[in-house]
Amino acid sequence: MPTDSSIRATPTVPLAPLRREGRRMRRNRNFIFLKDVAGLACTAFGGPQAHVAMMLRLLVAKRRYLTAAELLELQALCALLPGPTSTQTITAIGLRLGGPNLAYLTLLIWCLPAVIIMTVAGLLLSHVDGGRTAQIVQFVQPVAVGFVAFSAYRIAEKVIHTKTSVALMVAAAMVAYFFQLPWVLPVLLLAGGSVTTLRYRKHAIVQDKKPLQVEWANFGLWLGIFLGAALLGHYTEWLPMRLFENFYRNGSLVFGGGQVLAPLLFAEFVEFKHYLTSAEFLSGLGMVQALPGPNFAFASYIGALAMRPTGLGTTGQLVGAVVGALGIFLPGIFLIFFAIRFWDGLRQYRVVKASLEGVNAVSAGLVCAAALLLYHPLADRMLDMPGCPPGWRLPLNPLLVGITFLVLLWERIPSVAIIGAALLAGWLVG
Repeated sequence: MPTDSSIRATPTVPLAPLRREGRRMRRNRNFIFLKDVAGLACTAFGGPQAHVAMMLRLLVAKRRYLTAAELLELQALCALLPGPTSTQTITAIGLRLGGPNLAYLTLLIWCLPAVIIMTVAGLLLSHVDGGRTAQIVQFVQPVAVGFVAFSAYRIAEKVIHTKTSVALMVAAAMVAYFFQLPWVLPVLLLAGGSVTTLRYRKHAIVQDKKPLQVEWANFGLWLGIFLGAALLGHYTEWLPMRLFENFYRNGSLVFGGGQVLAPLLFAEFVEFKHYLTSAEFLSGLGMVQALPGPNFAFASYIGALAMRPTGLGTTGQLVGAVVGALGIFLPGIFLIFFAIRFWDGLRQYRVVKASLEGVNAVSAGLVCAAALLLYHPLADRMLDMPGCPPGWRLPLNPLLVGITFLVLLWERIPSVAIIGAALLAGWLVG
């Protein structure tokens, strides 16, 4: 047994160097994490499902920032919330690793490449000869519809498992197709979740539930901006403020990612406000499909084009692009910051698990409707069959939609190559 003198002689380890070493290791880890996020932002093609697969490979298997179960739980939480699922997921990982500062840096690095490219696309579309641009992107538009149709198939394949889900998907597609109003889509999503909530008893009861503790600060921030933007957007004639309100509202109400966002933006900015044409919309939609990173970057393209009537030139369009990006991304980020703090307690409830079935089924139906709605503005073009008698012609746009769908189903050719081929074909034919 040690004596008092031996205890006094035992050297103590200085705490300050240990703390400094700990901070240095955390900074290094955070820096490596941000490099990984930048790598994903430049290589993660294919939408949310492909994004999650790449996150599993890099952030889980290679770097071990979190476990596969933790990543999939975060992805499920983000699917329950409105906003860009992949963006919310990777931002939530940053929040868990390094707090709000790292989370906001993660958001910026993840979004920046796609936002910059789509902003440049919007600027070029405004300064390039319209006829020549239309020729170059003439094949991109039906290819974009093929992407949406394939997304509808993939989403349905993953979330439609019951007769109730099939009924909700078909009903949502029909209502969204025949009633093209911005408020119809969020109402459908809420209704679908409410229907399957009634089936909550089929889910297992969780024993020993943890108490649910809710911190309301980020929810209050989201709601305050939502209401403030709505008031300012209603009473002001300043176009950037109105655009911010439009994008913030859409970002606050869309479930299911960029493909579900497309019909919302088409209805509001093309059908109702005429800020851009259907051809311009489809061209931008095709381009964003070919890019890595979040499809919500499409908002920066629309924002840039929407500012053309102001007469402010490139500066005004850059403002529109920034406003579009901020408005579309911020709601989902505020909500994930709010929800992640009580997710462990919330996921224990069967009602939450049950509602996700209906939300996902309606989302699949909305994407089906989007494919049909986006196809309608395409012009009827026929393809002459070489060596065949006169009159033997094939409808070109349905053919391109079908070929795109089959190529995507084959899963061997990346999206960027498909869009690149469509642009090259338009350039050569034009």
